[in-house]
This record gives sequence, C-alpha cells and structure tokens, in this order.
Amino acid sequence: MAEQKIRLMTRDKGFYQSLMRLAIPGALQALITFTVGFADNLMVGALGDIAVSGVYMGNQFQTFLQLFIAGIEGALLVLGAQYWGKKDVNRVRSLSSIALHFGLGSGLIIMLLCLLIPKPIISLFTNDPQVIEAGAGYLRIVCISYGFFAMTQVLIATMRAVEVAKIGMYVSLISLFTNVTLNYVLIFGKLGLPALGITGAAIATLLARIIECLVMWIYILKIDKKLQMKFVEYLRFNEADLRKDFVRYGLPLVGGQIVWSVNMMANSAIVGRFPSSVITGVSVANTLNSLAYVGFQGVVGAVSIIIGKTVGSGQVEKVKEYSYTTQFLCLGMGILTGLMVLLLRKPFIGLYSGITPEAASYALQFCLVLSVTIVGTCYQAACLAGLVKAGGDVDFVFKNDTIFVFLVVLPSAIIAAWLGAAPWIVFACLKCDQILKCFVAVVKINSFNWIRDLTK
Repeated sequence: MAEQKIRLMTRDKGFYQSLMRLAIPGALQALITFTVGFADNLMVGALGDIAVSGVYMGNQFQTFLQLFIAGIEGALLVLGAQYWGKKDVNRVRSLSSIALHFGLGSGLIIMLLCLLIPKPIISLFTNDPQVIEAGAGYLRIVCISYGFFAMTQVLIATMRAVEVAKIGMYVSLISLFTNVTLNYVLIFGKLGLPALGITGAAIATLLARIIECLVMWIYILKIDKKLQMKFVEYLRFNEADLRKDFVRYGLPLVGGQIVWSVNMMANSAIVGRFPSSVITGVSVANTLNSLAYVGFQGVVGAVSIIIGKTVGSGQVEKVKEYSYTTQFLCLGMGILTGLMVLLLRKPFIGLYSGITPEAASYALQFCLVLSVTIVGTCYQAACLAGLVKAGGDVDFVFKNDTIFVFLVVLPSAIIAAWLGAAPWIVFACLKCDQILKCFVAVVKINSFNWIRDLTK
C-alpha cells in the first residue's frame, strides 16, 4: 500500500517546489497573454458580429505561426532542458541561436505571404464578403508583427530551458499594458485620435509585439547571468552536429504543430461556412476555453522542463515516479477546469454586449461541449506534451496527432456539416479528439518506452 502511494504521488519535495516555481510564472504569462487577446476580442466585440468575425479570421495565420513557432520552441526546450540537466551551457547557447534562425525565417515568410495575398487567405476560411474585407484589412497590418513575435517566443523559450520562467511573465505584462492602452485609444478614438476600429486593434498588436521583442533582447544580452549570450552568437551558423540534431528531433515537433495548425485552419474553414452568428459564437466559446486552460499551460510547461532535465541527468526512476504524480494531478485539474467552464459560461458570454442574441445562444451551446472536452485536454496535454515529448519520444505525438486530425476529427466534422447537423454537433466533432486521446495517453505513459536521452 505504501509503495502504491509513493508511485501515485512522489514524496520528492524538489518536484513540487520546481513545479510551483516554474508553473506559476508560466501560468501568469499565459494568463497575461490571454488577457491581451481577450481585451482585443472584447473591445472589438463592441463593434458587432462582423468585426469579431473579421478579427477571428484575420488571426488564423497568427495561430498558424504561433503553432509553428511552438514546434521550434519544443525542439529547443526538449534538447535544451536535457543539456541543461548535463550542465552543458555552450550547447544550450548554440540551440538558442539555431532556434532563432528557424523561428525568424518562418515569421518573415508567413508575413510576406499575408502582405501579398490577404484576401485570398481570409477567403480560405469564410465566404462572407464582409468578413473577408474586415479580416483582410486586419491581417495586412498585424502580419508585420510576425517576425518580432517569433524572436520573442524563441528567446523566452531559451530562458525557460534553463529554468528562468519569470522573464516571460514580465514581458507579457508589458505587452498587456501596451496593447490594452493602445487598443482603447486606437479602436475608439481617444486622446484626440480618430476611431480606427479593427485597424486600430491591429496597430496596437503590432506596436506591443515590437516593444516586447525589444525588452526580451535587452534581457538576454544585458541582464541574464545563466547563459550570458552575446549578439554575435546569434549570427553564427556553427555546431553542424547540433543543428542536425535540432532538425532531426525538431521536425516531428514542428510537423505536429503544422498538423495542428492545419486542423485549426480547417476548423475555421468548416465553421466559416456557417452564418456570422455561429462564427461569433465559436470565437466567444473558444475564448472562454482559452481562459479556462490558461493556468494549466504553466503546469504543462513546468512538467516538460522538469522531465527533460531529469532525463538528461539520467534519473530514470525519478522520471517514472514523476509521471504517476503528473497524471493524478492533471486529471484532477481537468475535472475542476470543466466545472469552471460549466459555471462561468453564462456570465462570461454576457460580457460580449455587442453580439446578437443568436450568437450568444450558439456560444452557450459550444461552451457546454467544451466543459466536457477540456477535461480530456488537461490530462492528455500533460501526458503527451509534458511527459512524452520532453521525455524524448518526439515522433509519437506527431504520429498520434496526424492520425486523429486526418482520420477522426476533420472527416467526422465535414460529414456532420454536409449532413446538415446542428452547429454544436459539428463543433463537438471538431473537439472529440481531446477525449479520445486520453485512452492513448494512458497506455503510452504507463509503458515508459518514451524515456530517451537525446543528448551527446
């Protein structure tokens, strides 16, 4: 009986201390980042359904970039945390440089694409001409921020890999203040400036991205004491063997994020064929889903760093013990998160005073679906992203996501929409993998065949 308790909940105080130390700043950073987007969404919501739908569709390529950069960050964190466990600082520095090259290159390519053909891009997701026009205008401006966003995220991930989590929170706090202030001034025309509507929201986001990027560079080059990076190190293309490892282990992670971004864009394309009231309802419901999950993001990030460092230091038995504790904690958090969505759905939707009653009704239905699926999200995300990826089995999550997206999620949603099913049924099909993946995660985690040291 005592052995079972040890396996279920580790007695290692260091695990809980590290979890709290890394998870709280990570969760606060995610919360602040969410608040920036939510303030954007809420202020734009006062302009009506078309404005909300336009910004939602205009942000789809931002979502694509964000997921793509997350794959690059994932490769940096998996390898960086393991090398940090071996106390190999030089390799962590080189990994940061390699990740920045890939991240900045991706941001600039996507920016150029959005600048050249914004309307065709938005039309991939909706056939409503008003939404296309609004979304394209927003995208033309906000896409200029993509390169700055990519650099900021890579630099924050570099610090997370060496267990410095607070700087990401502080940078996000600066971004929050900047974005919300500029949103208020530019969207509604305050301080003598003209009211720019969603154009103002795009400009505010761009300026906030530039400022947070500058702050992060100052920290990396002038303040950080763990890595003590020099700018010239980001201009070098050395460490060919490490670059090869980054590509080898990064490709499945980036591939998984690309699959997920295709899934998200396909979601938007499927939802975009419904009336704007449905699109608005999905936007509102997904915002509540993001709010509910935001604190949990810090936990997943903390677990991945702890597991990566522990694998790198060769403590396999501790990794197994930590995995049992993680499963137990995250399942409990998932249940509590689902209850929170269920209880807060009505007052949250009530914050959107500018949307139509029909859109609010759809949002209510979608939130009921999310109150169930988010339980699965919390458990399987912790298992697959926090344990399996960080533990070294980077191929598995990519293969698993690919199977679910292209053989389960999208086919079921497309068939449901083609048959004329109610919007909430189509929405449930788009979210069904969050529950189904849990069964895969249980088997995978408790086999322990995912624990692999990737360092040299």
